[in-house]
Amino acid sequence: MEETIKVTGAPQIPKQRGEQLLETAVRYAEERHWDVFPGAWLEHDGETQRCSCNAADCTAPGAHPIAPGWAGQATGSATAVRRMWSKHPRSSILLPTGRTFEALDVPETAGCLALARMERMGLALGPVTRTPDRRMLFLVLPGASVKVPVLVRGLGWAPAALDLICRGEGEYIAAPPTRVGAHGSVQWARRPTATNRWLPDAEELISPLAYACARDAVAARAR
Repeated sequence: MEETIKVTGAPQIPKQRGEQLLETAVRYAEERHWDVFPGAWLEHDGETQRCSCNAADCTAPGAHPIAPGWAGQATGSATAVRRMWSKHPRSSILLPTGRTFEALDVPETAGCLALARMERMGLALGPVTRTPDRRMLFLVLPGASVKVPVLVRGLGWAPAALDLICRGEGEYIAAPPTRVGAHGSVQWARRPTATNRWLPDAEELISPLAYACARDAVAARAR
């Protein structure tokens, strides 16, 4: 759905895609104090859609770093963000992990089950994204990548047996409304708000997430 700008005495004017991306990237930097950096974007050639990197075998069309030095390019400065997106207005919005947050990445089926259980338990949750390739990412405090394997073993599961990935230092995630390939855009399953500014620790969420991933693994084997 397109967002609109309200203009007094005039019809509503649809925002351009680049304008929406720029404003959203600035908002992440200013309101959430997240570092952001621009990534590749999707090019349209008639009916054909391809990544701006032009690689035929691109594994993340429209949602990967443009250059190898992306970690040093990531910034929380709104001025720098505006400057970067002014050069490439259609760039995807990428967020480095391991700085202000890490992300617990699970299958969408497991994520929905865990999210429902967390809400029943009254857990304090941070923002959660849903990706076009049917994954859900729960944002948590930094340090999760070290804790999660130990916590999962403590719950009685082998980390390798669960499709639960922790995205930490040296990695990144695509932020809404980034479009990924032909499947659609990254969306918020739980939007960033004033009430979830303070992120949970991985330890607070790992039990329902591991349980949901274990159930998902059993169901996958049965199919």
